[in-house]
Amino acid sequence: MINGVLIVDKPAGLTSHDVVNRVRRLAGTRRVGHTGTLDPMATGVLGLLLGPATRLSQYAMEGRKRYHGVLRLGQTTDTYDADGVVTDERPVAIDLQSIESVLPRFRGVVLQVPPMYSAIRVEGKHLYERARQGEEVERAPRQVTIDSITILDWAPPDLALDVTCSSGTYIRSLAHDIGQELGCGGHLSALRRIASGPFTLERGWTLGDLEQLQTTGRFSEALLPATAALGSMPAILVSADDERAIRFGQTIEVTLSQVALPEPPDLLQARDAGGDLIAVLRHLASFAYQPAVVLPPDAA
Repeated sequence: MINGVLIVDKPAGLTSHDVVNRVRRLAGTRRVGHTGTLDPMATGVLGLLLGPATRLSQYAMEGRKRYHGVLRLGQTTDTYDADGVVTDERPVAIDLQSIESVLPRFRGVVLQVPPMYSAIRVEGKHLYERARQGEEVERAPRQVTIDSITILDWAPPDLALDVTCSSGTYIRSLAHDIGQELGCGGHLSALRRIASGPFTLERGWTLGDLEQLQTTGRFSEALLPATAALGSMPAILVSADDERAIRFGQTIEVTLSQVALPEPPDLLQARDAGGDLIAVLRHLASFAYQPAVVLPPDAA
């Protein structure tokens, strides 16, 4: 059974779903899911879960994201990126000091209005579907956290930024909002995701790489174990009796010596004696843990 994590270095021009379909064909399984979409123009880290590991998607999607993006100042587009139609053009009479003075306003916890061209559903319909029909829908701002914004390069009118942020942050909206704050408008002209939760480019594979591996019967060499989706979540080894209880959905008792932490964490990886993932456990009370997600016994 194929089971594990695959980090793809997504090329520009493909949707995240396009990449999923390619990998389904290469891996010979329908059970492939991504851990956070990238727009077609974007490149970089696209974490995929294959086989039983797809059950872990909620944990893999929660981590911080890191991007390298290029903001083209002076041009506003309807999609907030280079794939859209230019709706406004203004001169860019801005220096680096002016840019540095506005960036602190976008750091920390901020409210962000999602772009109209996004997959968010309003009254059962994707916003991008409404946008293509010429509709403009009121969007409620969402709270996101931007940990850092660092200037990588300023070559007017292009501003290159390094951004680390919470899941759910729209870098397109950030680019648009910075342009508006500077008074000249702007849109996202390029975007590369450097990291997504526990996944980084260092372990990424291009689709060409994966094609070659599949041709030589070595596709599984690209897979990381399912535990890679859980990042730094604490792990414990459980006995055969506890494993049996977990697989029946029963709670187990966990001691602090098992987790080597001062207090019980909210979530735990439960592994068997061989180190293979059995389940993710959720803390109930005291030292009691309940299975939240259980992997089948042949998923190693």
